[in-house]
Amino acid sequence: MSRFKLTVFMILFYVSGLFAGNGDSATVRVFRFDIDKMIAPPSWHTAKKAVEEAVGNHYDLILIKMNTYGGTLNDADSIRTKILDCPIPVYVFIDKNAASAGALISIACDSIYMAPGSSIGAATVVDQTGKPLPDKYQSYMRSLMRSTAEVNGRNPKIAEAMVDPEVYIPGISDSGKVLTFTPSEAVKNGYCEAELKSIPDVLHHVGIYNYEITEHHETFIDKIIGFLINPVISGFLIMIIMGGIYFELQTPGIGFPLAAAVTAALLYFAPLYLEGLASHWEILIFVLGLILLAVEIFAIPGFGITGIIGIVFMVTGLTLSMVESTGPGFFDIDFTGLVQALFVVIISFTFSLILIIRIANKLSKTASFAYIGLQKTQQKEEGYTSAKENYKTMMGKTGISLTKLRPAGKVVINNERYDAVAEIGFIEKGKTVEVVDYRNAQLVVREKDG
Repeated sequence: MSRFKLTVFMILFYVSGLFAGNGDSATVRVFRFDIDKMIAPPSWHTAKKAVEEAVGNHYDLILIKMNTYGGTLNDADSIRTKILDCPIPVYVFIDKNAASAGALISIACDSIYMAPGSSIGAATVVDQTGKPLPDKYQSYMRSLMRSTAEVNGRNPKIAEAMVDPEVYIPGISDSGKVLTFTPSEAVKNGYCEAELKSIPDVLHHVGIYNYEITEHHETFIDKIIGFLINPVISGFLIMIIMGGIYFELQTPGIGFPLAAAVTAALLYFAPLYLEGLASHWEILIFVLGLILLAVEIFAIPGFGITGIIGIVFMVTGLTLSMVESTGPGFFDIDFTGLVQALFVVIISFTFSLILIIRIANKLSKTASFAYIGLQKTQQKEEGYTSAKENYKTMMGKTGISLTKLRPAGKVVINNERYDAVAEIGFIEKGKTVEVVDYRNAQLVVREKDG
């Protein structure tokens, strides 16, 4: 299909030249964009915008200038699919490197051109330390490389050898190492149309002399979105969301922690929503989880099923918002991207929990934040008691709230201190309270009018 697309383009180009007048060929409108960084969500964001702009404005040809050592597989696969589905021809000019994910994207293009000294291949899937991942990941990459090569009429066995060192091709790949081609080797084996020095040379090579190149330039908004959808930044925003929620619950009134959490949530969800990744229902799941967690903390003593469900909903909303849908169905999602997104969310939750504990410990030792945690042992000689028998006689008695009850805190009744929880809402410090119940070693109190 892709070779057919290229043939039709060339026929239309030469036919249009016959009718251009005075023997001149028609001007070919070329749209160019670069892939010169690690393949990641920002690269996918740029490629998608560029291809859609080229198709929407009826350009004749897309030309990619490539120089990358690779990156994330799911983003490379998204770019690959976008290129394969593109209705106009896509050329790639490998300026220096098309390694790993870059090789997959290059093979998806209709024509490959390479600069002297460049290379293509080495597509083994590795982790962040450079260590090859288990075979199930390599198997998926091998199938992607094979199928992509087949679409464009290239030898699928060679594409597989770029991933798997055990693939044996006499005279091509027999060294026990993953395959990487130089320009001359790529030309010889059908993985490069020609070795050329520049993009104008590429166009001249295919007979295009009268052309107009438009380069894709990211807008300021595009750059901001590309920055924010980076998994590292997304993880950092999740940490701010969780930290802000925790410290807001520990401090009186509405202040900076809540503002930080809300701002981080907006910066997290807004770019994902604009990119079409986050849907209304995914954001709603996160909000619902947040509500359930708040209900568990403020209205229900202890921590149980409501809080657990709330956390699960929050993790689900944050994860699914990062994953692209591949179809109209509920389960039509990129499962490779789902695993990566879940990994980012869980790691961020873990780090935020560790930081919260460390920061809370440090703050609790300062005079300004000592009220966050209990700093000394509650001795009986100082008036503390938790005797259940005493609680039974406390019904109907009145006292004073020693601390704020949000909803838990401490009250003083008959010069003795008790753990207490507000029956409804919050109770400010210094208010008159009445005991209405007791449970879980806590008095249940309500603010008494007058």
